[in-house]
Amino acid sequence: MDTQVRTPQAIFMQPQRLLVPLFQRPYVWNEELQWEPLWKDLERVATRLLEAPVGTPQAPHFLGAVVLQQLQNPIADLQQRTIIDGQQRLTTLQLLLDALHTEIEQVGAKMPAARLVRLIANEDAFCTQREDRFKVWPTNRDREAFNEVMDAPAPVDYAQLKHKNSRMAKSHQFFAEKARAWLSQQGPEHVATRADAIERSARELLQIVVIDLTASENAQEIFETLNARGAVLTAADLIKNFVFQRLLEQGANVEEAYDNYWKQFETAFWEQEVSVGRVIHQRSSVFLNHWLVVQTGEEVLAREVFSGFKTYADFQSGKTMMELLQEIHRAAAIYRAFTEKGEQLDGPLDRVGLFAYRAKTLESEVVKPVLLALLDHPSGPLPQAQVDAALDVLESWLARRMLIRATAKAYNKLMADVVSVVRNTPPQQVGQAVRDHFSSQGGESAYWPDDAEVRAELATMPVYRKLSRARLRMVLESIEDHWRGWVPGQTSAAGMRIRRASYAIEHLMPQSWLKHWPLTAGMPEPEREARIHRLGNLTLLTKKLNSTVSNGAWLGTKGKAEHLQEKDVVLLNSRVLKTHQANQWDEPAIDARTHDAIEAILAIWPVPPGHKISLVREKSDGAPNVEVRDLLNAGYVHAGQTLYSLPDKYKGHTATILSDGRIEYDGQIYDSLSRAGIAVRKKNTNGWYFWGPKPTGQRRMRDVRADYLEQIATNADD
Repeated sequence: MDTQVRTPQAIFMQPQRLLVPLFQRPYVWNEELQWEPLWKDLERVATRLLEAPVGTPQAPHFLGAVVLQQLQNPIADLQQRTIIDGQQRLTTLQLLLDALHTEIEQVGAKMPAARLVRLIANEDAFCTQREDRFKVWPTNRDREAFNEVMDAPAPVDYAQLKHKNSRMAKSHQFFAEKARAWLSQQGPEHVATRADAIERSARELLQIVVIDLTASENAQEIFETLNARGAVLTAADLIKNFVFQRLLEQGANVEEAYDNYWKQFETAFWEQEVSVGRVIHQRSSVFLNHWLVVQTGEEVLAREVFSGFKTYADFQSGKTMMELLQEIHRAAAIYRAFTEKGEQLDGPLDRVGLFAYRAKTLESEVVKPVLLALLDHPSGPLPQAQVDAALDVLESWLARRMLIRATAKAYNKLMADVVSVVRNTPPQQVGQAVRDHFSSQGGESAYWPDDAEVRAELATMPVYRKLSRARLRMVLESIEDHWRGWVPGQTSAAGMRIRRASYAIEHLMPQSWLKHWPLTAGMPEPEREARIHRLGNLTLLTKKLNSTVSNGAWLGTKGKAEHLQEKDVVLLNSRVLKTHQANQWDEPAIDARTHDAIEAILAIWPVPPGHKISLVREKSDGAPNVEVRDLLNAGYVHAGQTLYSLPDKYKGHTATILSDGRIEYDGQIYDSLSRAGIAVRKKNTNGWYFWGPKPTGQRRMRDVRADYLEQIATNADD
């Protein structure tokens, strides 16, 4: 290993090609974070040079480090090195130097322009093909854009470039525009002097530490060490580099391996960021995490994916790197297929697609390793009946625990255990083995709630307040499908399932009931309020119909019942109309429908016959205490945001969220939403209900709080 501090001239002057391995990341630097700071650094150096007396030594500016590795090639050929680390920096320098050369040449400064030529192009005598002229050769994904802008005749017409929207073209254009403006900043008479200064600064007064490895040194170890500090590279980036470095060492055709087995990961689907608990990761990294869980049967934390992969590949798998790459490719196709099925909102779904949709709605990425283990079993494809049976169990376990609001802590470890059960069970026994595993769980974080507990919880739970809208909608959709005849193991004769994730959740008896819904004789107001948000009072409506009937009366011309009869086809509503089209919708009706909905839920997500839980679950004394400052810290609201009073009687009042979470109303500052509400109403007020983030609509601050609570409760151990 040879380490030296070098200038761009020392790095680029000699005839050579610096190759970016095809398996490294594409060019990702941008104006805000990298181009602008680099140009400002160069400007400062050039300005200092202009202002200094002739002959004064100049302090160079340090730009970081790069790692290169020599490649074995015939003596007569152009010398080549692989860029192990620092491709973004070296590529950007080439774009900057080429843009600078073009602009200096355009102003007629021939000598400075000529001195830059040898830093951006190899001489013809060393080139056997046209692309050999480039000093840096990017990865496959960026080559066309790099070639085009570096080869474009001066002055460059960026608007006409085929790849004008690429980062390569935008970087070149940025530096060209900056150089043009800087050169002419003091008028035509100073252009030549400034051209000399900026050219010399870029060529001689920038410095980079170059770590030059011999062909036999372990480049991967150096790469990992340099990237161990931060989260610049994703787990997928690190694994990709590790895999292809190994394949390169083993003499494999890496171009072919990349095209056949890895290139798919550089598409929009795999580069999309997805939420895992409270953290956002690139989907490719999440998949590799899940794949590793499937292979090892052990919990793998997000921060340990790369190290876990190395250990598995080197000491546990017993397979060549090419065989592992082929397995990853096969599993990725399966993973993508069931993920995309879960995103379909309309039409029929098989059992896998339905499970994927419901798991996605439950925000349970943690169960995907189990699904992958079922669909990519080491013995080959499992019998579909066994896959379906296992998914029935897992979905029931997930849904029931969500409905009773059981903790999601330790789900990662439990799912790794289930993966082991799936992989170590004979194919014809997988469904029963998964069922036995969940039936045997007795701990607080893993038990399978029985019918009695679900009934007891849902009978009086204000589910509209306690469950997220997406989860509650999914439950109502499931009840609708069940009543349409979509029962486990059968296909409904009623036709299609309800369109997923599309309907609005509506209260049959509205939240604002005072105007059109007089109290039933002898019914205390708190008893009515307690039923408003229960399961039996909720339904699904199209958003258009929902806005029409939202707070209207139940009976009478243009009442809610008449609208539903004329325009709605959802069974959730037609079953209500059978007995209540001519009768008032009241508290006993809500209780009866709650009971029916609960029985449907128990049938949709059943437990084994006789399943009973003896565990006494510790009941929470309510949701965690949430303050506005918690919402501020989590990004659900922002300082300076306006809040609006929503009750009809008090419309028109506004308050402001301050940076410390306190509330300003009418020039006074209050410690809480409720105190600000009291200032308006002059009596006790629930501020979470009183204030909303928008002047219209039903969304209140309690809904924002509910979203926050759902987020912090999901996969809390992640």
